[in-house]
Amino acid sequence: MSDAKELVALLARLPDAELAAVVEAATDGKAGLAALHAVAQSLAATLGHASDVIDVTPDTLPVESYPQSETAPASGQVGAGPVVTGIPVPPAGIPAGPAIGGYTSGGVPTFESVRDKVEQRYGTSQGMGELDRQTPVGRSVEEQWDARAKAARERLEQIRKSVHGNDSE
Repeated sequence: MSDAKELVALLARLPDAELAAVVEAATDGKAGLAALHAVAQSLAATLGHASDVIDVTPDTLPVESYPQSETAPASGQVGAGPVVTGIPVPPAGIPAGPAIGGYTSGGVPTFESVRDKVEQRYGTSQGMGELDRQTPVGRSVEEQWDARAKAARERLEQIRKSVHGNDSE
């Protein structure tokens, strides 16, 4: 909400003609705001500010427009080796190594890695629950829950007694 308040404060400081031009530019091409766009357009023209609003984000030059520079030769430390394209494939007959990082060579997560992630998340949620119960708010919520459960059990017992009392009559 602070971003919206800051934006409103900035817009409130604009002169009327500039504000109308900003609204006109912001609503341009939006079908649901066509009426607002028309009003902003007429206000901008009336207040002396034509619809030649300068876009705050300049167009990006196409890739061809940038000057192409010669690439500097690579140093002996980085990138000087041969360029490798593709993924190396082990020769046939050599068994694939164990899964590295919890994924198979095909990119599928292993059962062990998935189990570890689930156990870690379960442990985290258990710990969060324990920490919540140690706070005053957590204790208050737990006490409210216990009081409601007790009231529900008492009401259920009353209903059972009334039903059994009607059966004997």
